[in-house]
Parts: sequence; C-alpha cells; structure tokens
Amino acid sequence: MIQRRPRFPQAEDDYPVVTLEDTDKPLPKSINPHTRYAYFKTIARGGRSIIQSCKDLHLMRVVCYKTLKPEFAEDADHQRRFVREARVSAMLQHPNTVPTYEIGRDMVGHYYFTMKLVHGYTLREIFDFRERYDLTRLVEVVIQVGHALEYAHGHGVAHRDIKPENVLVGPFGEVLLMDWGLAKVWHPDGEAEAVDRTAAGAQGNRRTDVTDQGLEGTISYMSPEQIRNDGELDYRTDIYSLGAVLYEVLTGRPPVVGETVDEILNQTLAGDLAPPSQVANTLVPSRLETICMQCLRLAADERIQTAGELIRELQEDW
Repeated sequence: MIQRRPRFPQAEDDYPVVTLEDTDKPLPKSINPHTRYAYFKTIARGGRSIIQSCKDLHLMRVVCYKTLKPEFAEDADHQRRFVREARVSAMLQHPNTVPTYEIGRDMVGHYYFTMKLVHGYTLREIFDFRERYDLTRLVEVVIQVGHALEYAHGHGVAHRDIKPENVLVGPFGEVLLMDWGLAKVWHPDGEAEAVDRTAAGAQGNRRTDVTDQGLEGTISYMSPEQIRNDGELDYRTDIYSLGAVLYEVLTGRPPVVGETVDEILNQTLAGDLAPPSQVANTLVPSRLETICMQCLRLAADERIQTAGELIRELQEDW
C-alpha cells in the first residue's frame, strides 16, 4: 500500500497557512515591545488617524495597527479621544464589535493600539453594488448593528458616528460596528464631560463631513440633537443614525441630501424628510417604512426608544 503525504494547503494572501515555523518559534529572552510589530502597510486614512496592517512578531499574526496622524499626535485632546476609543473598543466585547488587543506607545512616545484585522466590505461598498443584495440580508445587517448598539448602550456608551462606512461585513457573514472615536461616555454621576468635541476640521473633507462648524460626525446620518450639540444628547441619537442607514437600505440614498452643508443641516433640523416609498425606485415594505420613519422623528421622545425595541420591530414579519 502506498502512503501518500498529506497535501500541504495552499494559503490565500489574506489567510496565511499556520506552520510549525511560526507556532514553535521561541520568544527572545529579552522582549523589546518596540520591535514587536513589523511589515507595516497602510490600508486606510481617516480624518485623524492612520490604519495599517502589520505582523505581530510575538504571536505571528497580522493585525490592524491604528495611530493618530502626525499633525494630531501631540495634541492632548486628540490623545485623550484616541485612548478613549481604544479602551471603549476593548471594553465592549461583543460579537458585533472588533476585538482590541493592545494599547501602547511607539518608539517616539506616540499612542497606538492594535485590533483584529478583518477582511470584508463596508456597508458603503455594498451599497455601491446594491442590486446584488437582497433586502432581507441588508435588513439583517442593520439588525446586527442594532445588537452592537444595544450592548454598548447597556454599558453606558453612545457611538455617535453610525454610518455605512463604519459597518463592516466580513467574509463569514459577521457584521462589525467599527470606529468608536466619537463615542460618548458619562461620568459616574451621569454628568456629561464639560467639553464634548474636538477641534473643528478633524473629520476629513467629504462633502457630508462637517469641517467648519465645530460638529463631529457625518451630517447625513446625524440626529438633530447632535447637530445642535445638545448637552442632553443620549443613546437615542444612535437610533436616529441607524434609522438613517435603514433609510438608505430602502431607497439607495440618505434621508437628507443637499448641495451644501447648511442645506443638509437645515433639512435635518426641520424634520423635512420624505418617506422612503416616495424616493425609492423599488417597492418599499410599508412596515419597514413605518419603522424607519419612527427612528427618524425630530424629537427623541417620539422615536423608537431603544436598540432592543428596534431589533424586535425589524425581526417581525414585514
């Protein structure tokens, strides 16, 4: 009988094969944390941060490595926000959030933190090929984001930047809510922080990003109270923003569009929103339209009140 050697698996670029050379390599006797990461490759640039992939030479895996841009790296307020983002991401351990591995300082003293590197498509990229995706699957993505928000809200965190660019759909069907850089947390006594925004202009230069009015977030998805910088803003701002994402699922566009920032802001503050069925080129289930518009009510007290309630509504037969 001829014994055949097992065929060595062929690795894909994104998922290298696990080998003994990696698993059994000893750690150096003297571990230098500044030489732990190598083979950096920039994969994204945000308004304030740079995201790279790199190899963790201790655990022999490729991870996501996030730092502030050089122009923000020495700014105390941006540093505080960055550390908050890392810790919020680490503390919110949920299937619909990205695991955070480590926070530290690099060789020049600048902050970094590492996360799981997930390959997939953002909801924005999926929207770019909307005709390929069934409505049921897209609503399920919204439901999974709702689960992340239900967990975060239950732990005292409001995301405040829900938008298609911050939702990642992975290769195994996982849905991850990313980028907690604008997360709002409260003091133990329930008081909000005294200054609840960073310098204007930090959010980039997209037409829908506010760059000159001291606001944070992407205005097509921002709640009216977020636009007003309302000190009483609470978790229901995320309900509004997720409703705006649901609106885009149903219609192919955000609930408010305009040629200028002021035009979009004014429409949002006026609550001047057309029902999805008046905008969409395809049939909009009436139940989904009702749920969507309930999320987008001008007054927070009139909206669907919790992420859990929204999840239950979306799971009903629509």
